[in-house]
Amino acid sequence: MLNETDTLPEGLLDAEATELHDLLGSPTLIHLQGERPEPLFVSTLLHGNETTGFYAIQRLLKEYRDKALPRSVSIFIGNVEAAAIAQRRLDQQPDFNRIWPGTHHDDCAETDMMRTVTNIMSKRSPFASVDIHNNTGQNPHYACVNILNPHCIQLAGMFGNTVVYFTSPKGVQSAAFSDFCPAVVLECGQSGQADGVSHSTRYLQAVLNTEKLPSEHPAHINLFHTVARVTVPALFSLGTGDSTDIHLSHELENMNFEQLGAGSVFAGLNPDSRAHLVVTNESSEDVTDEFFAIENSRIVLKKNATLSMYTTNERAVRQDCLCYLMEQIHIG
Repeated sequence: MLNETDTLPEGLLDAEATELHDLLGSPTLIHLQGERPEPLFVSTLLHGNETTGFYAIQRLLKEYRDKALPRSVSIFIGNVEAAAIAQRRLDQQPDFNRIWPGTHHDDCAETDMMRTVTNIMSKRSPFASVDIHNNTGQNPHYACVNILNPHCIQLAGMFGNTVVYFTSPKGVQSAAFSDFCPAVVLECGQSGQADGVSHSTRYLQAVLNTEKLPSEHPAHINLFHTVARVTVPALFSLGTGDSTDIHLSHELENMNFEQLGAGSVFAGLNPDSRAHLVVTNESSEDVTDEFFAIENSRIVLKKNATLSMYTTNERAVRQDCLCYLMEQIHIG
């Protein structure tokens, strides 16, 4: 299932993300030598419709066509089958960013592959790991970490002032690699936006040229902690109109990373439906009653919370979640 190569596949730098399945055939791990031996690991297309990382890698490598890389690079190109049809994942596939070591997902060929990639890279002693993603809803660019390690937070702070710390969901690439190197997730806005490609390319260039990460916490970041995940039970319909069980809000889609106060309306409900949302904490415990109440056919917040990744895209909600709830924290 996994291709591994020490040379750049012919045509990769000029391919579209939708062409990678034909070009590569399956997920591919590429090792390129640079002046410093400890590689920068970059993963992309773990979700097939999140293309910013791939185009940033293309742009970065084109800059080094005729000169040596300042550091070795290992690139993992993930779900090329889903990328061929611009989908997060195919219906019969697991989520490629929920099946890395530490996952709660049942063993399958894909979990074996991610375990293999992790074992290969741990033996190469990477300098850092960067997993590049996009959001479905409107979000600022931000970086995520899975441990509050100064090196991880410094790596995240190189991307921008906004950093999110999360420990759930399990089985994500960055958490698996955090066991042996600084690891971050980059969230680069929506796919197809030029500023996401430019921003992530500049970031990769900066990390590639960094000799050593500082050992103290950076002072300039706004650090958020993801405390809960909001999902929609499969038996309830959802949408932005009044004909569904749960009425989602375009307004909230534009309020990611803004704090909502207690009493804020989170969603509308069909009066004839028993629909509700489900909120789980980092330990996968149901904490819905801690966050939401139902009043007059509306779901309202019972406490202050900051949104991230809120989306009204039904397929994205069904395949992942409606949003996450966060609180701001301070360290150092």
